[in-house]
Amino acid sequence: MSRLLSVAHLTAITLDPPAFIEAAARVGFDGVGLRLIRVTPDGPGYPLMDDPVMMRATKAALASTGTRVWDIEFVRIMPETRPRDLCQFLDAGAELGAQHVITAPYDPNLGRLASTLAEIDELARERGLGTVLEFFPWTVVPDLKSAQKVVDAAGPTVGILPDALHFDRSESSFDDLRALPPHRIPFAHLCDAPVMKTYSEAELLHAARDERLAPGEGEIELSVYLDALPSNTPLSVEVPMTSLLKTAGADTVLARVFEASSAILQRQMTE
Repeated sequence: MSRLLSVAHLTAITLDPPAFIEAAARVGFDGVGLRLIRVTPDGPGYPLMDDPVMMRATKAALASTGTRVWDIEFVRIMPETRPRDLCQFLDAGAELGAQHVITAPYDPNLGRLASTLAEIDELARERGLGTVLEFFPWTVVPDLKSAQKVVDAAGPTVGILPDALHFDRSESSFDDLRALPPHRIPFAHLCDAPVMKTYSEAELLHAARDERLAPGEGEIELSVYLDALPSNTPLSVEVPMTSLLKTAGADTVLARVFEASSAILQRQMTE
């Protein structure tokens, strides 16, 4: 397998960072994404920047397993977002050796959104971190083309984070994905899901946050998606399976998504 394979925290979000790192390493993942900022009122976040005890335990887990932190999340860029308020979050990412910061578009003023994104990117780069913007079909940046316009306005070093689910459920095209300069896609999210003709916002949100399928278990054209990405683009597997997580536990979920992801990547290499 030539692509680095990380796993997003949402896949087993009930585990705190040290436990998540250890569980991901047990099944074979190269890296992890860590959710340091809560996304929804009822969803957990683990603010290591405010918890020195857990920060030490997290760094110990990284050292003992040899796992790396691929990304930290999740910055919702709102009209009121002040990038300087994120400095402690970014400092925590740098302390963990993270590679990227994930941001999300929730400011309807796209000019201001791009400006805020540029400021976040500058602060992140000062700390050795890259910045990516993830697009979502229910937001003001619903697809790949819209995301490209925003990052182009934000500057040459800001990346786009395509997610197989959101890519498939938006007006994004494989041709547009292939046409992006490789430096704009420093990594991509991998998952699977059923494919329908239309989706309500509630259905989009439920799949995004609660129930997806392991790669190869759904109907998304993952082989085409992977082929359209720049060669050897690192992947982060993001597959929340809330029901299975509750009944079978995190080890079962992580093993299932790792094995499925490894299998689809192996098939891609041999085709």
